[in-house]
Amino acid sequence: LVLLYFINLEVQNRYSADTPKFFSITEDSITKVVISSNQDAIELIKTDTSWAISGNDTLQIKKDALSNLFDRMSDLEKYHLVTSKEENWDTYNVSAEKGTHLAFINQEGNTAAYYVFGRSLTEYNRCYVRMNQDSDVYLLNNNIIYQLQVTPTFWGEVPNSPVDDKTKNIN
Repeated sequence: LVLLYFINLEVQNRYSADTPKFFSITEDSITKVVISSNQDAIELIKTDTSWAISGNDTLQIKKDALSNLFDRMSDLEKYHLVTSKEENWDTYNVSAEKGTHLAFINQEGNTAAYYVFGRSLTEYNRCYVRMNQDSDVYLLNNNIIYQLQVTPTFWGEVPNSPVDDKTKNIN
C-alpha cells in the first residue's frame, strides 16, 4: 500500500503543470523602455545606471520605478492561450489601436521584447498579451496595464531644489 502511494505520488508530480514565465529580461540588459497607448507615448532612457524621461528635463525618475516594472513583469505568467487568430485581437483589446504597447530596447538598439497588452473586460485582475509579431494571445495571471502609464508624472517627480534642502537642515 505504501509502495502504491509513492508510485501514485511520482506519477502526479510528472503531470504538474509548469506555468511558464514569459518575461526573462533583466534591467541591466535594457537601455530604453517605450510605452504607448492610443496616441500617447513615453520613452524611458537609461544613461549609465540612471533612468530619465526622454524629452523631459524637469522630472527625475521616481526611486525604484523601473525596478518595480521589471519585478512585476518577472512575476507574470501565461495562464492559457485564448486565440491564435488576428481577427480576434480587438475582442481581447490587443490590436494596434486598442492595446497598450511595451517595448524593451537593448544596448545595441535592438528590440529585445515587444508586447501588446489588453484589458480583460471580465477579470480586472488579469490582462491579455501578445508578444512580438506573434498572433497568439494569452491570458496572464496578473494585470500589468495599470503600471504601463504614459503620463510623465507617473514615472517622474519634481526633484527637491537645493534651496529646499538647505532650509530643511536649518529647521
